[in-house]
Amino acid sequence: MRALLIVDLQNDFCPGGSLGVKDGHKILPVINELAKDFRLVIASRDWHPEETVHFEKWPVHCVRNTEGAEFHPELNLRPVTQIFDKGTANSDDGYSAFEATNLDLESYLKDRQVEELYLCGLTTEYCVKETAMDALKAGFKTFVFTDAIAPVNLNPGDAEQALSEMQEAGVIFLTSKISLR
Repeated sequence: MRALLIVDLQNDFCPGGSLGVKDGHKILPVINELAKDFRLVIASRDWHPEETVHFEKWPVHCVRNTEGAEFHPELNLRPVTQIFDKGTANSDDGYSAFEATNLDLESYLKDRQVEELYLCGLTTEYCVKETAMDALKAGFKTFVFTDAIAPVNLNPGDAEQALSEMQEAGVIFLTSKISLR
């Protein structure tokens, strides 16, 4: 069994958002198409409180129950069966979807006999990378669609470094052009 995890495709991470990724919205059509190839599609989202230590490092973003925390309106949510909220405490960053507080992602996947986890979404060097690394630690064969992720690139080379770290750890890269049917 395999699952697609859409990581943090929220308004605040897309152009115009408080922590917008340049061209972050351009991966939406790719992700909507990818979702058609999976029986199990889930999503994670930053769901921060109004005050959190996370905002000492980052601009205020994805505050729960705000427009910025909503999924991008062009993301087709119909195939999504479960949403995993992360970064919900005042004292955590919540980069990885495996840090979700509303439901344990690892147990959820294992209960459904998922062996392969495919990732897409935002952002390459933070939430996608941390989720991929935790997926490997949990024993899932982990894939990242490189044409369905986008970086923040705070510093030149951040995205390349993240991709290198993921690959060295055992994440398998592929593109949406590879048929999974």
